[in-house]
Amino acid sequence: MKQSTIAASPNRTAAWHSILLQYAGLLFALVLLVIAFSFKTNHFFSLTTLHTISNQIPDAVLLAVGMTLVMIVGGIDLSVGSVMALSGAVLGVCLVQWHWPLLPALAACLLTGGVCGLVNGLITVRWKLPSFIVTLGMLEVARGAAYLITKSQTMYIGASVERISSASLWGLSLPFACAIVAVIVAQFALTRMVWGRYAMAVGANEDAVRYAGINPRPIKVAAFTLSGLLAACAAVLQCARLSSADPNAGTGAELQAIAACVIGGTSLLGGRGSIISTFFGVLLIAVLGAGLAQIGAQEPTRRIVTGCVILAAVILDVYRARLASEK
Repeated sequence: MKQSTIAASPNRTAAWHSILLQYAGLLFALVLLVIAFSFKTNHFFSLTTLHTISNQIPDAVLLAVGMTLVMIVGGIDLSVGSVMALSGAVLGVCLVQWHWPLLPALAACLLTGGVCGLVNGLITVRWKLPSFIVTLGMLEVARGAAYLITKSQTMYIGASVERISSASLWGLSLPFACAIVAVIVAQFALTRMVWGRYAMAVGANEDAVRYAGINPRPIKVAAFTLSGLLAACAAVLQCARLSSADPNAGTGAELQAIAACVIGGTSLLGGRGSIISTFFGVLLIAVLGAGLAQIGAQEPTRRIVTGCVILAAVILDVYRARLASEK
């Protein structure tokens, strides 16, 4: 027993060393961006910019956290943006048309997202279909349903949800605090709970997990369900920020979530990822977007720069994986 403990200790130390280096690299890139944009414009390094970014990223953080969980088990969820739109539409209909109280309306919103994620997981696992195809279908279904129930019009909700975005917790805005809590809880689940270890193992080698007597199906279904549920939570925060439910909300959000995961080092093949690193990935994309906007870059230029950053992150991830395998 002592020998196995001693043998495992260097591996654990190496793993922690790799994680700390990854965090340090992401933090260095973030600081570098802030310094660069601060030299380019006098208004970037200010409380106003910080407040703007903190108000814009909570829903993106929740989507990226859910995407990380799915990617760790070897899947991908292209439906998160549409599920967010559908969940927000359900919230708007419950409050505006059906005149429900806030809590039942929130429950219906969260249930909608959870059911969408559950359907994604069950179909993927039951028929062993690529999650890319399954969630692509859900992307269309959820978006179409959002258009149907809102009659393709933005629904103004008003004060009933505005108080969510105006509230504060621990000195932070409630949406930003919710995003931080989601990051902490998800990171704890991945690193300190049995489910998290199983999820990593399923993504790394599903057959080995099955041979070890562990059923990978509930683990994968749970990851997709959590992704849908977090998309619904993101819908609540977005509706609160905009005071309305927009059926076009979340268009392209799935690509931003995947980009944040990849920049944070989550493997596209599964088995490796970190929620905290994904959070840094969201921050990098948000800071990059805000900085480019302040220096007057047009939308096409912003897309090109963001795409180049994503490609660079993927290339670095490939080299990092090769170095890890050689060691």
